[in-house]
Amino acid sequence: MQLSVTGHHVEVTPALREYVEKKLERVARHFDHVIDVHCVLTVEKLRQTAEATLHMRGGSIHANATDPDMYAAIDALSDKLDRCVIKHKEKLADHHAAEARRSLRA
Repeated sequence: MQLSVTGHHVEVTPALREYVEKKLERVARHFDHVIDVHCVLTVEKLRQTAEATLHMRGGSIHANATDPDMYAAIDALSDKLDRCVIKHKEKLADHHAAEARRSLRA
């Protein structure tokens, strides 16, 4: 998984980049078909925003989170992305195939 982190009105420090990488590892653990992730960190007065777009086979997932603290915004973003990836993964699984096989045997 390739990760690019950019900042709008904020300098992306190595500590901030490492924190984003650590938080997005959880997303990669749940779904290994992620091709790349583009994360944008924005500061507007007292509002800190973290946005990310995951590109994967079959589409992309976008999420954003806003908080007064940048680290809290990154935490909220990783939670949202995790939920979206799990939902996407469940959509890919065919849960009705086993039921169809059982009905054919009966």
